[in-house]
Amino acid sequence: MAPRVLTDLGAEIIPLGCSPNGRNINLRCGSTSPGLLQATVSGVHADVGIALDGDGDRLVMVDHLGRIADGDQLLYVIASDRRRTGTLRGPVVGTVMSNLGLEQQLASEGIEFLRARVGDRYVLGMLKERDGVLGGETSGHLLCLDRTTTGDGLISALEVLAVMKRTERPLAELIAAMPKFPQVMINVRVKERIDPATSPVIQDAVRQVEQALGATGRVVLRASGTEPVIRVMIEAREEAVASRHANALADVVRDAI
Repeated sequence: MAPRVLTDLGAEIIPLGCSPNGRNINLRCGSTSPGLLQATVSGVHADVGIALDGDGDRLVMVDHLGRIADGDQLLYVIASDRRRTGTLRGPVVGTVMSNLGLEQQLASEGIEFLRARVGDRYVLGMLKERDGVLGGETSGHLLCLDRTTTGDGLISALEVLAVMKRTERPLAELIAAMPKFPQVMINVRVKERIDPATSPVIQDAVRQVEQALGATGRVVLRASGTEPVIRVMIEAREEAVASRHANALADVVRDAI
């Protein structure tokens, strides 16, 4: 559908990964594996690349330099443009995993940002509660509720392309305003699911890391809903700082369990 729609709108398209055979969904292509798209965009000097996943609800894009723009960056582009044009309603909703750079940049532009639990249904629920229209996840599952009722990668791509067209600015320039904090994630495997919030030792370690980071980083510690692991995520201005704290906190979690 995407090549047809974009061609009808006047774009010159080079389609990749558009020949499904029933077994090759997401196979070395699309938003979950955008390497081929990155190489192609820079190789043919395209203006932009668009990567959807197999069921079409997720989107990542590639700028003309071959660099990935993830869901946080694309959400920023849409939200910032809506604020400038006076069409933004309610807060923008991300998740606990959304990049701190997104939150801080939106705040600097006077846009309220809220965090929901991981999962698009939680983002949708918070948007409805707060009468918002824009939200999404880092993975590229974006919600533009004033355009459609659910996550739709093609709709999200058209929204970003509309901003590029209207402002006559390349994607690389539009996302440059949002600083992206390094995130380090460590999965600590457990024998059975536990809530890390129930461990005083773990919570004390979390508080120490939060105090050390201050306003320059974040700590996210949560049990996976799909795997027997506890996810330890540290975000900081410098990757070395994030990595040091993530490894230390992961060691505490391992010892505690």
